Amino acid sequence: MQRAAAIIGSAIFLVIAPGTLAVYVPWYLTHWHFAPPLFPIARVLGAADVVVHDHLVAPEILARLPRRATRIYAGKQRGRHTMTQGEINRLLVSLARQGKRIVRLKGGDPFIFGRGGEEALALARAGIAFEVIPGITAATGVAAAAGIPLTHRALAEACVLVTGSRRKGDADLDWEGLARPGQTIVVYMGLAGLERVSRELIAHGLSPRTPAAIIQQGTTASQRIVAGTLAGLPRLAAQAHLRAPTLIVIGRVVRLRRVLGGFMRSLPARPALDRARGTAQRVR
Repeated sequence: MQRAAAIIGSAIFLVIAPGTLAVYVPWYLTHWHFAPPLFPIARVLGAADVVVHDHLVAPEILARLPRRATRIYAGKQRGRHTMTQGEINRLLVSLARQGKRIVRLKGGDPFIFGRGGEEALALARAGIAFEVIPGITAATGVAAAAGIPLTHRALAEACVLVTGSRRKGDADLDWEGLARPGQTIVVYMGLAGLERVSRELIAHGLSPRTPAAIIQQGTTASQRIVAGTLAGLPRLAAQAHLRAPTLIVIGRVVRLRRVLGGFMRSLPARPALDRARGTAQRVR
């Protein structure tokens, strides 16, 4: 087996071995205002020969890369993909075989709707060893920053994560299962399909009055939150002119942000819409 170093996605540092260093950085490191020197990620970035990074990596993190490191942008936005996933996989394998130390820089957890599993499989099939440090996925990081606990003993005994991004030929979501009561639904990459998500969940039994929120650019200074009901959220999101990346949270736990949000001070104040009661609020 060819020896590479690591696929890393958390603040936990794993030993760098000669060869490839593929690093996945968690959401809270790429977006929240923590001092980078507090995290071992600074040492990991400093060892990089090549950095292959995504769209959601904050400039503050990129600024800590060594000047000698080659940067390769592999970001994906809706309708604008710098590279296909296959091209990214082949690039990582090619760089590894050249003996480079590679930092694969991502936001969130690489193995939750982050294509990290596909990239890790490509490395494994090429005989390239790696390590993975899990990150904090957007569902937990963004919801917490918005003041929405994903579970609560009196409101939600389960949490389901789904993707709103569908490729042609993909199996449809299990709408009947998603519409079960007593759970929180978190939809990644669901802005474009928000109207269908709302329509299908209601058609399969979820109350139109179920609390729901959509968060734009969560955990950043540009965070915006639009909250209302499942039936009304598509209209409210359109009126707010939200842009990706977004995260949708559906369930009774969304009501808690009206209480918790007023006491949270982790983000700079920015106007946000909350139409659950027809009022505008500010993100704290």
